[in-house]
Amino acid sequence: MATIYDFKAVTSKGAELDFAQFRGKVLLIVNTASKCGFTPQFQGLEELNQRYKERGLVVIGFPCNQFAHQDPGTDSEIEGFCQLNYGVTFQIMKKIDVNGDGAHPIFKYLKNEAKGILGNAIKWNFTKFLISRDGATIKRYAPTTAPEKLTADIETLLAAE
Repeated sequence: MATIYDFKAVTSKGAELDFAQFRGKVLLIVNTASKCGFTPQFQGLEELNQRYKERGLVVIGFPCNQFAHQDPGTDSEIEGFCQLNYGVTFQIMKKIDVNGDGAHPIFKYLKNEAKGILGNAIKWNFTKFLISRDGATIKRYAPTTAPEKLTADIETLLAAE
């Protein structure tokens, strides 16, 4: 059976990122978009990143253009937008699909492990997945859930050894 640590993905700069390196960390994986009504959530995600990274939280954003074409830029443009407008320092990945036959394997896995209101589908940009240190617990949050609303769950997972 696969775990989150069995996956690899490509960063916005074209480097391969092996998720095995995140064993023992709490992961927050989010499908993002630069031209969405929820785009200001980048600020909240960065605040979580800054607040908890020293305690073991890793925030990873996966840009996606599948929802109303709200992330049309290149990988470089998207990363620049996030840094310039929201001060994002967490890892931004290469743009991917999260639904359909071409969905990235990480999102196929996450959707299967933590079903949402649409079952295995991602409803919209800024769907969030929080993963425990051992990779076993995966919780899904709706796009409308503001990042600061994840604080209690993040703290609980960070406290667990």
